[in-house]
Amino acid sequence: MPKEPMPVTDKPFLDIRNLRIEVTVYPPDDAPRDIVIVDDVSLALEKGKVLGLIGESGAGKSTIGLSPMAYGRGGVRITGGEVWLNGRDILKDNARKKRKLRGREVCYVAQSAAAAFNPAHRLMDQVVEATLKHGVSSRREAEKRAVELFRKLSLPDPENIGKRYPHQVSGGQLQRVMTAMALCSQPDLIIFDEPTTALDVTTQIDVLAAIKEAIRDTGVAALYITHDLAVVAQVSDEIMVLRHGKTVEWGKTRQIVDDPQETYTQQLVAARHVEHGEQSPDGTPLLSVKNVTAAYGGGSVNVLKNVSVDIQPGQTLAVVGESGSGKSTLARAITGLLPPKEGSINFDGRELSSRLAQRSKEDLRELQMIYQMADVAMNPRQTVATIIGRPLEFYFDMRGKERDRRVAELLDKIEMGSGFIDRYPAELSGGQKQRVCIARALAAKPKLIICDEVTSALDPLVANGILKLLLELQKEEGVSYLFITHDIATVRAIADSIAVMYRGEVVRYGPKSQVLSPPYDNYTQLLLSSVPEMEIGWLEKAIAGRKMAAAGN
Repeated sequence: MPKEPMPVTDKPFLDIRNLRIEVTVYPPDDAPRDIVIVDDVSLALEKGKVLGLIGESGAGKSTIGLSPMAYGRGGVRITGGEVWLNGRDILKDNARKKRKLRGREVCYVAQSAAAAFNPAHRLMDQVVEATLKHGVSSRREAEKRAVELFRKLSLPDPENIGKRYPHQVSGGQLQRVMTAMALCSQPDLIIFDEPTTALDVTTQIDVLAAIKEAIRDTGVAALYITHDLAVVAQVSDEIMVLRHGKTVEWGKTRQIVDDPQETYTQQLVAARHVEHGEQSPDGTPLLSVKNVTAAYGGGSVNVLKNVSVDIQPGQTLAVVGESGSGKSTLARAITGLLPPKEGSINFDGRELSSRLAQRSKEDLRELQMIYQMADVAMNPRQTVATIIGRPLEFYFDMRGKERDRRVAELLDKIEMGSGFIDRYPAELSGGQKQRVCIARALAAKPKLIICDEVTSALDPLVANGILKLLLELQKEEGVSYLFITHDIATVRAIADSIAVMYRGEVVRYGPKSQVLSPPYDNYTQLLLSSVPEMEIGWLEKAIAGRKMAAAGN
């Protein structure tokens, strides 16, 4: 059945007044206590407009963003204020009305699509579920709209991708499917919670352009949550800067970008990645990947095609490319999770077994990995001491006080301190969680750490801190890094050498200064031109440049 018309009102479509949100924490050796995580925040949003919410990890962006759904996750409670949507205070609605609101009037695009989709159901069934449940349209009409959205979001084979399961598409593709799912039911408000964090820069342009077009065509209102000010500047009419659950600054996008008034906003605008001087290759590589070809499940479609790269001791190789280019697949082959069909992998003078189960304990210890999403890389029921202490017990048989002393040393090394030793992951910010994952990897005293998009989910200031930490640890420990990323700015900051991957092949490889200097191949040129700039209207210029380049070819 058709959606009911909105009530006529001269008030803002979304009007949040004096919002206060709390959560109860349960320290192991203390009484439960309430913590205010959003303190007296107010905002207003008109239909067809976009308000960007930006700030560091733990600033309260996502918590505020979920309030128009009258929802708080993880024990979070709205304890004060009002949330007016479509002319009514939704906090006063009963449970049935709140359920009816979600997925019909308000839709949500989560940051981690991999954790948001049900792995047992096909994508199309999940994309149209809310549309059918709320009676917005028939299944035939919903699926037709879904295919149109798949095409608009530049998903491959839009007519058939809905038949796949979540594990059969890349992370970036899955994020775009989730955006299509939110748009499918034609809601009045969409909450975009870091929708492009997992996307490479080339895909990010398509998604940002599609979001802007959808908002313009449908008149939907949107809250756009992100840590990337250059990205939010392309889609937002206004920007609210948050820190520690409070509003720091709120204004028109141009004013925030060109003339920020508050010190913290000025720091966000001026944020630049750290500088790292390139080291020249010296001697025998620590890791040498030679002519590796691989396919999933022993299939005939190769996802890695004759890949060869080297990593020098104490240096960093950055592997960059779009979603689905083979970056993480290369890491799987190196770690033994995906045995190659052809080629070899040599590490520290010895050839590694192609299968993880056949590798020695020393092989496992010397090659560690840090994952993109620290949230799902740690057991939420284990303390920081247990998380960091497990490799100490497994590899070095450290127990009791000796183990605790080493855990404290590692916490000092990652600039957190022993005060965090008894905390659980839920009590840490995103940046702190990633630092704990770094400490866990360091606990094994590895020679090589594979860093898989370790800063992509972090705000610029926290990401800079992580990069500086990794560079300092490299100097102190002599550890090498294989740094997987889609962020060219991060590549400039941390790499000594770079491998550009496209469709399973290395298309450009060499020292950083050489790879990032012209003349470029077409794909590297596309990557470099797709890095968002702190400039109003950059997105439109980038799209126009792409069209011109395509016409020239």
